[in-house]
Amino acid sequence: MTQVLNGYLGWSFPRVDVAVITSRGDPHDLRTAVVRGAGALVQVLRLPRRSSVVVGHLSERGSFLREGGLMRLARLRGIATVAHLHGSSFARFAARHPRLTGWALRGADRVVTLSEESSEVSARFVPVERVVLIPNAIPSSSPTEKQDLVVFGGVVSHRKGIDVLQEAWSRIDAPGWELVVAGPVRDADLVREGVPGLTMAGSLAHEDLMALLDRSRIAVLPSRDEAMPMFILEAMARGNCVVATDVGGIAAVLEDGRGIVVPPGDVEAFRAALQSVLSDPARRARLAEAGAQAFEERFSAAAVFPKVEDLWLAALADRHPAGLH
Repeated sequence: MTQVLNGYLGWSFPRVDVAVITSRGDPHDLRTAVVRGAGALVQVLRLPRRSSVVVGHLSERGSFLREGGLMRLARLRGIATVAHLHGSSFARFAARHPRLTGWALRGADRVVTLSEESSEVSARFVPVERVVLIPNAIPSSSPTEKQDLVVFGGVVSHRKGIDVLQEAWSRIDAPGWELVVAGPVRDADLVREGVPGLTMAGSLAHEDLMALLDRSRIAVLPSRDEAMPMFILEAMARGNCVVATDVGGIAAVLEDGRGIVVPPGDVEAFRAALQSVLSDPARRARLAEAGAQAFEERFSAAAVFPKVEDLWLAALADRHPAGLH
């Protein structure tokens, strides 16, 4: 979510001025959380009603209460509101907490989702015409000389399929190739020692991970649960052939020859898919090229941010037609 907000701040929207209202802090620092929450409340109360749009970024749990409450306050004041959904477990969260989910989403004039699943779930709580699927935007990349690297980027955990990846890699025949696993270790008991050709890089700064993807030829993400992971879009932007699993919005992104998608939790299917692109440079290049082209057309900042701006202004126009000038 931080990358999404930083993208907004770094983009020059021609018709909208973007500012961030900080409503959360360290979850273990109650005092700071209260101070920031109160500050956000005051800022929403001071916003001009006819020319403002409040966008609440919701990522399950407390954000539905916190940012959902701010959206509902803004709506009560007559301010246009947009709920922007994040997080890989929204469907499960909504099933477990339908009243809270509905309470938050009904406070929005528009709901932005990252996957078809999230769109379908959102439409159970608000009219379907309010729900819009818009992918996250990713900055473009400069070409770099490629190396025989396979990169995994994300939390090293069961949810991200690290067990599947390690077992699949242990069965791979790819002399000279290296698998680099970059990310904080959450499930240490799943990490295997001494797998040939596998490097555990630990947590990397975002720019270092992007530099790694600039050099790699293949990106992998064998997750069991996702919404629309930024890692896959970032890999496509950097000319990687992507091998991933059919969860969340991944299949819709990689369909039509833009990558390879296999069932989650299936070691042999993942191994076979990865081996196929390791062993066939021509196929690997075709998939990478198709992915890079799709990125430019559908997921680059130049493609996505105008849609986001249009949606913000549509929400404002519905509430205050005279507010647009």
